[in-house]
Amino acid sequence: MAMRLSYDMEDSLQSIEDLISDSRGEDTGEDSAQSIFHKKQKELKLKELERATEADANALGVPYINLFGFSISPEALVLIKEEEARETNSLCFFYDGEKIRIAALDPTNERVVKIAENLAAKYYAEVKIYLISQHSFDYAIKLYKAIPKIRHIVRGVEVTAKDLDKFSEKFSSFKDLQAEINKAQVTDIVTMIMAAAVKSNASDVHIEAEEDAIKVRYRIDGVLHDAALMDKELWKKIISRFKIVAKVKLNVTEKPQDGRFSILMTDDRIDIRASFLPTNFGESVVLRLLRASAVGLGFEELGIRDRAFAQLRREVERPNGMIITTGPTGSGKTTTLYAVLKKLNNPETKIITIEDPIEYQLKGVNQSQTNDNYTFAQGLRSIVRQDPDVIMVGEIRDLETAEIAIQAALTGHLVLSTIHTNDAAGTVPRFLSMGTKPFLLAPALNVMIGQRLVRKICETCKKEIKLEPNILGRVKEILSSLPKEEAEKLNLDKQKFYIGAGCETCQGIGYKGRIGIYEIMSINEEIEKLILSGQVSEYDMRAVAAKNGMVTMAQDGLLKAIDGITSVEEVFRVAEEK
Repeated sequence: MAMRLSYDMEDSLQSIEDLISDSRGEDTGEDSAQSIFHKKQKELKLKELERATEADANALGVPYINLFGFSISPEALVLIKEEEARETNSLCFFYDGEKIRIAALDPTNERVVKIAENLAAKYYAEVKIYLISQHSFDYAIKLYKAIPKIRHIVRGVEVTAKDLDKFSEKFSSFKDLQAEINKAQVTDIVTMIMAAAVKSNASDVHIEAEEDAIKVRYRIDGVLHDAALMDKELWKKIISRFKIVAKVKLNVTEKPQDGRFSILMTDDRIDIRASFLPTNFGESVVLRLLRASAVGLGFEELGIRDRAFAQLRREVERPNGMIITTGPTGSGKTTTLYAVLKKLNNPETKIITIEDPIEYQLKGVNQSQTNDNYTFAQGLRSIVRQDPDVIMVGEIRDLETAEIAIQAALTGHLVLSTIHTNDAAGTVPRFLSMGTKPFLLAPALNVMIGQRLVRKICETCKKEIKLEPNILGRVKEILSSLPKEEAEKLNLDKQKFYIGAGCETCQGIGYKGRIGIYEIMSINEEIEKLILSGQVSEYDMRAVAAKNGMVTMAQDGLLKAIDGITSVEEVFRVAEEK
């Protein structure tokens, strides 16, 4: 039976038998008796050669394989370039996202061993080297001739500045994207989807299979927008292309898979986390874009106001204790922690992180990542033995991690972490519900940061509006409890408010970019006594914080609306005053 590439994106791909026949110019007509005799002799010699090779493998203590009966996938073959494969007499014959298998005439060859080590490090995969016969190698090496287009696909999605300029000329809104997709080939569609994501500064791309179409949506500044619909017939080819570049299994469609790839640009690199999820109409793909440039946000650029900024800066400069950021997924907690780490990062300070995953590389910081066999608690326990000054834990989600973090904070370390609560007031009740001891938690906590992200009004199309009386009344009510020094600056009856009308710059949305809204709750003697009581609610924490002059997230957001940075509508969308 002819062995075929396990990939059908191109109907023109040949079988290995076809390739061998083409290269030798063999006659495909009926064989004579003499040719049958010679063929039998050849088959016997090949069997003898394979037996000898298998014996050599046993003697060397390495596995053996005959590639004649093995379906080699192109995503495996392209892991080693053809030139290098011929120079080292080795090639990749299997890759499933977790395991890589290499076949070689000499598995002990230094270059082959080095190739295996590099692939293991690059793809986080288990790599084994198999011994093969010369004839088996000659047979398999011909596959390279069959996949010139596949090799181009697997190298990654490359979006250059030239691609973006070319696309920008055609794209000013999602309607233009739809028009271009309707007349494009599959490879161009994938490039267009990613180029549009980069141009629109999307954080996520959603590609969803529906009953009779494929929907493309972008999350821009925290909000999803429909962008385009595609013919359902294209789905298999599009999903296959994304699976190849994300290095996940092509033939797995009934269970979730996660992968990664990069968009390579002239002056930047964007890492993509790809998530594949089976649904009733086909797999759904969500691509999270992680921009290296996003980590450039400094501590002073977070958008924290006046008194709250001074308060947080004081807590960040303390040598020990815990700084906790709170909020739902996508509220900017990681960005805040990275900004704090950047402020603290200097040659005299040892900083270690444990994250899930590492979203951005920070120069001078030792970063580690959790996996199935390496939890936050295990990593944190090891980190405290590495003599750190500052520790960042991606998330505290269980009692074990919480207790280790608290002990680290009490023994001379500054610990940064996140916790899932609605606001700063919910942090202490959440810790206590995990089972932490109040007498340890109270002295360990320094400050709790509640936060959300609001969209900024597009400066190109910003226009003044008059608030409806009921909306203005709600604004006044929320701001009525502001600390005296903030309230004295306001005259809401004469205050101007703004929205974005929508223009080409913001693709008709009215917003462009985001900024944080915050509430900073420092631990003082009164709050510490409340924690030590062991019977503390969010209401209790909120009441004490307000008494001490804390500006809430909703209040901070409305003050930013008064400054013309965001809209009142946007603040009400993300922050609810309690």
